[in-house]
Amino acid sequence: MKGDYQELVDEISELLGEPATLENRDFGLIAFGAHDSDDDSAMDPVRTRSILTRKSTPAVRAWFEGFGIARATGPVRIPAAPDAGVFRDRICLPVRHRGVALGYVWLLDAEPGPTHEQLTAAMEVAGRIGALLADEERAGADLSRELRAALGAERGWQYDMALTALRSALGPSADGPHALVCVAPWPTAGGPSARTVPAAAALSALPWHAPGGGPGPTAAAPSAGPGDAGSGETAEPSRALAVLVRLRAADSLAPALTAAERLRDAAGPGAVAGIATPRRGLAELDASWREAGAATRAALAEPRLGPVAQWSAIGPYRLLTSLPPSPHDPSAGPLLTPAHAELARTAEVFLDHAGQAGRTAAALGIHRQTLYYRLSRVEALTGLDLDDGEDRLLLHMALKAAKL
Repeated sequence: MKGDYQELVDEISELLGEPATLENRDFGLIAFGAHDSDDDSAMDPVRTRSILTRKSTPAVRAWFEGFGIARATGPVRIPAAPDAGVFRDRICLPVRHRGVALGYVWLLDAEPGPTHEQLTAAMEVAGRIGALLADEERAGADLSRELRAALGAERGWQYDMALTALRSALGPSADGPHALVCVAPWPTAGGPSARTVPAAAALSALPWHAPGGGPGPTAAAPSAGPGDAGSGETAEPSRALAVLVRLRAADSLAPALTAAERLRDAAGPGAVAGIATPRRGLAELDASWREAGAATRAALAEPRLGPVAQWSAIGPYRLLTSLPPSPHDPSAGPLLTPAHAELARTAEVFLDHAGQAGRTAAALGIHRQTLYYRLSRVEALTGLDLDDGEDRLLLHMALKAAKL
């Protein structure tokens, strides 16, 4: 589909004799024409930013939308606005389908500019782009429902039926390599469609909570829509975004990493992402969702693992996130109070460094004698012997689990 858009943008560029860019209605870049001119003015900061970051600033967007481009049915000429960062005049060709604005084709405007006949021909091509965007948007919405159903179903006939529907919608690519990405917390309003995220086959927002207070993926009720957060008690964050990403090869996670970073930025401050083990086909989609959710929980609990964490790289959290919620071990309870936060940190760093005092003291930036004093306080509070391997293991697991 990306190739289709590129061909149509190139067709418009050739018709008008100027390089064109295509953005969706959210000003996300989809395709752009080649800039082979020696004239540096063919690029201005807005166009350069759009190509490099694949999006426009709020000020640029507000300036363009102020000229009614979302309602226009024909070309719109827009003057420069240096205060908004727009240094060149532009021509906007609205991309519509059945009266709905789905995107925009942009060209820099300069005298003498394209003729009426040229613009009419370019608008015909924009109409073809609109039909493609509409088809992809419908497909993305359907896939969102099927993905949500598959991730929310228990193993059994309902799960099998949901996978069958998802495979049918994906077509031949369903048997190829995929990676499932989880992004949380996800905003309660709005969201991207699969067509705006490169390599995304489907995406869907789901309730996000776990009994006992730790955040984690849960099944969506069959009747729930993409914007529903489910019923009953939930802990923040309350929603996560699941994204099924096509991979070029099972050992190449680049598309999943790109999608995770982009969506994490879209989700806002504090959001993290988790990526499951790549798999071929969809048979283990439920396992992929558990892994992606576990990696996300680990990244939320342990910032050093994020902001994008792969399940294969979260270490002990692979085990800890798979355990059912349970009360904290009583031996660790005294360390988990705010009054003893520094002692808890000292104990965790000590155990992370395999009990090596020199490395621990260096990591904490304290003298060895200070470290020994703190460790003696930890032993007194917990009743555990830090020279005993099993006591160390118990305390280490308790401190890690408390972060979840």
